[in-house]
Amino acid sequence: MVRLGINIDHVATLRQARGGRDPEPVAAAVEAELSGADLITVHVREDRRHINDRDLRLLREVVTTELNQEMALADDIIQLALEVRPDHACLVPERRQELTTEGGLDVTAETSRVKLVTQKLKLAGCRVFAFVDPDEPQILACSKAGVDGVELHTGRFAEAFGREAEETELDRLAGAAEMAANAGLEVHAGHGLNYRNTPALLDAVPQVVEVNIGHAIVARGVFVGLGHAVSEMRSICDMFHGE
Repeated sequence: MVRLGINIDHVATLRQARGGRDPEPVAAAVEAELSGADLITVHVREDRRHINDRDLRLLREVVTTELNQEMALADDIIQLALEVRPDHACLVPERRQELTTEGGLDVTAETSRVKLVTQKLKLAGCRVFAFVDPDEPQILACSKAGVDGVELHTGRFAEAFGREAEETELDRLAGAAEMAANAGLEVHAGHGLNYRNTPALLDAVPQVVEVNIGHAIVARGVFVGLGHAVSEMRSICDMFHGE
């Protein structure tokens, strides 16, 4: 079955809206695990706009599946990861003014930096992935940098879903996934995935062995409860078997 990562950033976003303690991201992680999540994903941003250092350290103590830290190539964030030692580290781009990650990391422009950071993180016991656009140069650069795998940016597919461009975006993802798998890279996918478009992605791109989904599940959880929302997505992932 395809592994399901639950990104709980938006639970922390809701907490930060009032500056209090609720809702507690750590409690959300526990609920997600009990409801079928294979790993918990968080993005500790440089401005700590939602998930903060305290959250990450507590999650490291509490998470019983796997902890996936999305992270920019910033010195203080890298040092935090080396101290906390998440199971997975996913290297992502970051701009302060963006609402959410707007594109993949340009590994072609930072291959040496990615390789150095990857080596440090691996020595700390982390598996390392790069969040990249589904383009051939990025996949080749990831292979050179020595990462364990890629998380393909599915944003353009999500925007095109249900429209004429959907097939084109699926073809891009399928081609990148095949190239990555042939290079020995594990293939993950994420960004903009929801209950409607995830089945189409997994059907067209069988190399995907893991998806990371946050906003859609947290939003669904507002109406049906987080546990039920996770279980619904778990059922979708169980229909597919990543290659």
